[in-house]
Amino acid sequence: MATTQAADAAQLSLSAYGLTSFQVAWFSALFGAVAFGVANAVVLMRSRRRFQALTNKFKIENADLKLRLDRFESLLDTDDQRLVIWDGRSSDPLVIGGLDPACGAPRGAQGLLAFGNWLEPGSAAQLEADVDALRQNGQAFTRTLPTRSGGSVEASGRTAGGWAVLRLRDLSGERLAQARLAESHARLEQQIATVRTLLNELPGPVWLRDADGNMNWVNKAYADAVEAKDPEAAVQDKAEFLDAAGRKALSANRAAGDSFQARMPIISAGERRVFDVIDVSGAAGSAGMAIDINEMEQVREELKRTVEFHARTLDQLATAVAIFGPDRRLQFHNAAFQTLFGLDSSFLEGGPANGAVLDAMRAARKLPEQADYRDWRRKHLEAYQSLEPDDFWWHLPDGQTLRVVANPHAQGGVTYIYENVTERLELESRYNALTRVQGETLDHLSEAVAVFGSDGRLRLHNPAFGAIWQLSAEDLADSPHISTIVGICSRLHPEPDTWKDLTTSVTGLAENRSRTAGRMERPDGNVIDYATVPLPDGGTLIAFVNATDTVNVERALRDKNDALREADQLKNTFIQQVSYELRSPLTNIIGFAQLLSDSKFGDLTGKQAEYTNYIMSSSSALLAIINDILDLATIDAGIMELDLGEVDIAAAVDGAVEGVKDRLVEADIELRADVPDDIGVLIADERRLRQVLFNLISNALRFSEKGGVVELTCTRTANDLRFVVRDHGCGISEEHLQEVFSRFVGHTSGSRRRGAGLGLAIVKSFVELHGGTVEIQSQEGVGTTVICRFPIQTRIPEREAAE
Repeated sequence: MATTQAADAAQLSLSAYGLTSFQVAWFSALFGAVAFGVANAVVLMRSRRRFQALTNKFKIENADLKLRLDRFESLLDTDDQRLVIWDGRSSDPLVIGGLDPACGAPRGAQGLLAFGNWLEPGSAAQLEADVDALRQNGQAFTRTLPTRSGGSVEASGRTAGGWAVLRLRDLSGERLAQARLAESHARLEQQIATVRTLLNELPGPVWLRDADGNMNWVNKAYADAVEAKDPEAAVQDKAEFLDAAGRKALSANRAAGDSFQARMPIISAGERRVFDVIDVSGAAGSAGMAIDINEMEQVREELKRTVEFHARTLDQLATAVAIFGPDRRLQFHNAAFQTLFGLDSSFLEGGPANGAVLDAMRAARKLPEQADYRDWRRKHLEAYQSLEPDDFWWHLPDGQTLRVVANPHAQGGVTYIYENVTERLELESRYNALTRVQGETLDHLSEAVAVFGSDGRLRLHNPAFGAIWQLSAEDLADSPHISTIVGICSRLHPEPDTWKDLTTSVTGLAENRSRTAGRMERPDGNVIDYATVPLPDGGTLIAFVNATDTVNVERALRDKNDALREADQLKNTFIQQVSYELRSPLTNIIGFAQLLSDSKFGDLTGKQAEYTNYIMSSSSALLAIINDILDLATIDAGIMELDLGEVDIAAAVDGAVEGVKDRLVEADIELRADVPDDIGVLIADERRLRQVLFNLISNALRFSEKGGVVELTCTRTANDLRFVVRDHGCGISEEHLQEVFSRFVGHTSGSRRRGAGLGLAIVKSFVELHGGTVEIQSQEGVGTTVICRFPIQTRIPEREAAE
C-alpha cells in the first residue's frame, strides 16, 4: 500500500514536471522494482543470519552426538562381546565390538557373518535359522554354540526400535561353566523325561523312592496293579505294591546297601501272580520294578510236561532215537536206542559226545565196516553243519540194515533216527519179486482175467482176455463198461441169462457179495469156465478158463511157482550167508591185520609185514566182492536209489584211475586216458559212476598181459556220454561172450586167476539204473572193448518207475 502511494505521489510529481503518462508509468515501475529488490535483500540478510545460527547449533549437536557415539562404541569394545545390528533398510549389518580370538570367532565382519566357517556345522545352521526368524518375525533366542576351535560363544537375539540385534559373547570361566551346567541340566531333564516316558509304557510296575523311603513316582502299570486312579493318586495315597513280607525284605537289603532280587507271589489288580522283583539303592533313594513271569512260568511248566510226555512217547517207539545238542553231546535217547546198540546205560546218562558214541558203537560192532573209519566218522559228523536232513544206509556186520536219518536242529544239534529196515527190506524184496512174478504170470497166463471197478468199468485185463473173446484193442480202450463188453462177447456166446448173472455180479448192490462160477459152451466148440471174485475195494474179478487145458495150466503154474519160491529162498539164503558167515570173520581178519600192522603193538619183520599186507589186500578185495554182492541184492530187491547230481566227468575218471594205480604199477600196465578238457558234467550218481569205471578198468587189467596197454576214452554226443575201455589182452571167446554179464561167471585170463564174476554184472546193473546201455566187443588174441553209454539226462528205468 505504501509503495503504491509512493508511486502515485511520484507519478503526480512527475506529472507536475510535464512528463507524459507513459514516462510516469515507466518511472513508477522502475521505482517499484528497486523498492522490491531492496525489501528482498533485507529479508534475505535476516534469513541468512537465522540459518547461520541454526547451522552452528546443529554442528554443535552433531559433534556432541558423535562424541557420545564414540564413547558408546568404546564402552562396547571394552565389553567382551560383538553386536551385529540390522536396521531393516540395508542388507549390510553394523558390526560393533570385539571377541577374544581364542574362542574361535574371526575379527573381520565378513568372516564373523560366515557362521559356517568358525562354528560347528549343526550350530551354524541353527544360528542362521534363528537369525532369519529374528529379522523376519522378531523371534528372540538365546543359545550356547560350540566353535570349531573348541571354544563356546553365547548367541542371543533381540529386537530394539525396529532393529534386529545379535549379540555374541565369549563364554569362559564361570559363565562357560554355568552355560555348560545349564546345558547339562537341560539334557538330563530331557533324559529323565524320556526314561520316565519309557518306564510309564512298561507292562510291569516301576517305582521310585526318596532317601527316606517315601514313594515319589510310579508308572501306569503300578497304578493299575494297586487299583489306583492314576500314578499321582497312587503316590499320594502311598499305595504299596509289595506285601508286608516283601517290603520287610526289601527294607533290610536297602539298609545294607545291597540290591534286592527275588521271585515272589503278589496280588496284582485283585489277581495272584508271580513277579520277579528288582530293587536297587542309591544316594538319592531307590528304584524298583516287578516283571510279571506268571505266563512264562505257566509256559515253562507246560513245556516241561510236554518234553516229559514226548520222552515217554519216544520211549514207547520201536524206532531208536538219539538227540544231540549244539555241543554235540547226547541230550536224550529212548529205550529202543539203548536196546538196538547195546550201550551201557551209565555211559549214555553221562551225556557223551557224538564221536564217543560212534566209537562205542564201533567197539560193539554196531557200525558198518569201513576201510577208513576216521574219514567216515568225519563225514558222518558233518550233519552238524548241514541245513537239510540227510539219511544213510548202514549194513551192520550182524546182518541188520539200518536207515539212519540225521535231522539238524535250527538252534543247533542233530536228531538221529535209526530205523531197523532189515525185515522191511526183506519184505519189499519179496513183494517186488512177487509183484513182478504176478505181473509176468498174469500177462502170460492162458486164462483170461478181467477186473472191473465198483462203477462197472474195466480196470485191468490180460492179453488172454482179448484173445479168448476176440476183443480188439479199440474195444478195450478207454475202460469200457461191462454192458459194452457183454454186448460184444454175446456174439460168441448168445446166452442172455449167463451174461445177466455176470453183469449182476459186477454191478449188483447186494449186501453180501459172494463168489460165483459157471461154464459156457460156445457155438464154436470151446468150453469156457468162468468165476467171479468180489474184491475188497468194491471191484470184481472175472476169470475165463478154457476147460480143456485146465489141468495142464494148473500144473505149469504150480511148478513155476515152486521154482520161483525155491529160487527166492536160495537167493535169500545166499545173501544171508555172504553178509553174516563171510563178513563176520572177514571183519575179524581185517581188524587183526590192522592191529598187527600197527607199530604200537611191536615191529614186524620184512616177511611178516609183507604177509600182513597180503592179508589186508586180500581181505579188502574180499570185502569189495561182498559189497558187490550186497549191491546186486539191493538192485534185485528194487530198493536201490541213485543219488543224482552234477558229476565232473574228468574228476570221476581221475578218482577211478587213482583207485587202480597200485595195480597198474604191480602189473606193469600202462593206462592211457583220453578225456577232453571240455567234457563237462553229467547228471548221475557220482559214487556209482566211479564204481563202474573202476570195475571196467579192473576187468581190462585182468585180461591184459604184463607191459600191455589199457585205453580209456570218454566222448560226448548230443544225447549221451560214452565211456570206452579197451584192452589188448587175450580176449574172450565167442561162446563165453554172452555170459560175461552173468553173475558168478568168471573166466581165466592167461596166467592170472579168474575173478569173482561180479564186475561186469555190477557195471551193467548200474548203467541200466541210469537208463544207459552196455556193449561188449571181443576177439581172441586181439583184445576186448566195453562201451558204456550214459544219457545226458538220466532216465529211471521203467521197471523202477513202475515200482
